[in-house]
Amino acid sequence: MSKKQPKGEYIETDTGNKVSRRSQIIGTTNIILGGKTVIQAEVIIRGDLLRTYPASNPSEKQGNTVAVAIGRYCFFSRGCELRPPGKLYKGQFSHYPLKIADHVFVGPSSIIEAALIGSHVNIGSNVVVGKFAIIKDYVRILDGSVVPPNMVIPSFSVVAGRPARVVGEIAEGEVDGMDLREVYRAVGNG
Repeated sequence: MSKKQPKGEYIETDTGNKVSRRSQIIGTTNIILGGKTVIQAEVIIRGDLLRTYPASNPSEKQGNTVAVAIGRYCFFSRGCELRPPGKLYKGQFSHYPLKIADHVFVGPSSIIEAALIGSHVNIGSNVVVGKFAIIKDYVRILDGSVVPPNMVIPSFSVVAGRPARVVGEIAEGEVDGMDLREVYRAVGNG
């Protein structure tokens, strides 16, 4: 008989996602992971916060059931929380999908309620990204920043402050350092 492997910190999925056994992923059927994503301990992903439509036609089916869509090579640090943004629409409170592209790093204890986060985005620790914010590609948000709701952050920006504002731009040489393949390879049960 073969010896049973000891349980490690991470569960690895067929698509190469590494999910900590101590993370909280709620509403898993409404969350899409693109592959090769790392979810550390104490991360909370709220897939249970779905869009609700006012029933205008009883025969109409419920629409898109994706609450959180995450691309490839993303890294969610210890204690961060991802939750879809919500607002009052036609007299009913409804949540809208949270879309995260590829190579997105979210630092420890950050809270994300954005509508869209582009590729190659680095979000520092203790950052709050407000409801329906849109973060374009190649953006760095510095530690402790508070991105206000509905803010659109242009590509190649460095953002800081409470409330956050653009304080600089990413240099051409910094773009190469925003690829998270090596960070993904370094994480494991070994």
